[in-house]
Amino acid sequence: MAKVRLNNAEGLLAFIREGRPMTLGQQLKLTVQLSIPAVVAQFSSIAMQYIDASMVGSLGAEASASIGLVSTTTWLFSGLCGACATGFSVQVAHAIGAGDMKLARMILRQALVAAHLFVFALAAVGIFISGDLPRWLGGDASICDDSSLYFLIYSSFLPLLQLNFLSGGMLRCSGNMHIPSLLSVLMCLLDVIFNFFLIFPSREVCWFGLSFFMPGAGLEVAGAALGTGLAELVTAGLMTWFLCTRSSDLNLSKERGSFLLRRTTIKKALHIGLPMGVEHAVICGAQIMTTVIVAPLGIFSIAANSFAITAESLCYMPGYGIADAATTLVGQSLGAGRRELTRRFARITVWMGMIVMGIMGVIMYVAAPVIIGIMTPDAEILSLGVMALRIEAFAEPMFAAAIVAYGVFVGAGNTIVPCFMNFFSIWAVRLTLAASLAPTMGLKGVWLAMCIELCFRGIIFLIRLEKGNWMKKI
Repeated sequence: MAKVRLNNAEGLLAFIREGRPMTLGQQLKLTVQLSIPAVVAQFSSIAMQYIDASMVGSLGAEASASIGLVSTTTWLFSGLCGACATGFSVQVAHAIGAGDMKLARMILRQALVAAHLFVFALAAVGIFISGDLPRWLGGDASICDDSSLYFLIYSSFLPLLQLNFLSGGMLRCSGNMHIPSLLSVLMCLLDVIFNFFLIFPSREVCWFGLSFFMPGAGLEVAGAALGTGLAELVTAGLMTWFLCTRSSDLNLSKERGSFLLRRTTIKKALHIGLPMGVEHAVICGAQIMTTVIVAPLGIFSIAANSFAITAESLCYMPGYGIADAATTLVGQSLGAGRRELTRRFARITVWMGMIVMGIMGVIMYVAAPVIIGIMTPDAEILSLGVMALRIEAFAEPMFAAAIVAYGVFVGAGNTIVPCFMNFFSIWAVRLTLAASLAPTMGLKGVWLAMCIELCFRGIIFLIRLEKGNWMKKI
């Protein structure tokens, strides 16, 4: 039994809480065990975007551009939901690291209430602005109606997205990476199924030499949004059920408790989540500004930019998976008061992210024509998208440093300084360069600016990581 405990993530996480020494091999093993399911979850999330882009891309450039136009705004709203969830889940990681499971469950109850109050207000904002948003972003009249409808449906499903983020974040911070990973894969599969029937009209299809009638709603762009929303509906229900009734640490049925919000918990959530929300707003605001810079370059550039961003996410998703593991490891280590172990986990996860994403960058450079070609048959969009991906491939290792180091800082509850670092890097470096280069170099100039900025951001995050003054638990 003891040997089994030594060889699984739950047993190794117990070493952190119990103050037991850990060898370098055990630290590496625990990091890998937590990272792999998290990477799978990230891959599934990105695959959903890739699937939507591919299916809608088969409808033509205008349909692709209609989603691409509002994609940065959907990321903004998703980021705000994620920041809200993280404000509470990091507190849970600290409580579990300290061995206080009662406190962890109390924070979870308050999180369920506070997150829903927040997301219903956010969804109302999204629904309200959906009609005018494409016009504000400078979209062509031919795509504005579809863009508005897509964003309206997306906003209506935001409460389910919030529930997914909150439940998944709580499970990951407790050390359970497998359930969020498995349910993310399920959500991806459901997205394919729902999209297949909702995007395309009823038609005759031929599979393996057999021809038969396939029913379909023919909703096109709206069908993509509905398909994703329905997939979120199923997985949000399953994730929340498991969290509240089956989780070994956070099972709410173990004891009765109040769902009333407490000032201390909300204050800590704001301390962690508010800078993250601002940071997401800064990044997505910059992406929106990038969309404004790209929009005058034409429909083909808008579509290629959107496809390249989606395709690049296949490359950096391992970084975000490892960052999730870093948040858990750093959060529990710091909660247990083990500063030296916290520092070691920070370095291990960052270097692992840089190596993995460096390899992914090479793959992305070589496979760029295939990756973009899956999403669009249009030759001009394909050419622009391949060019963008090959420029970005050179920035992936330093992008990984920024991604995983940020996950480390989140685990420590230290999010204010990284917020300002991101703000300066993106707005002072990326946008200034993009605005300068786009008029003469077109889409190539925009992506060259992004590559330079990501390298700069990775450097400043590595410098802060090594200084170590972020290791102060809230």
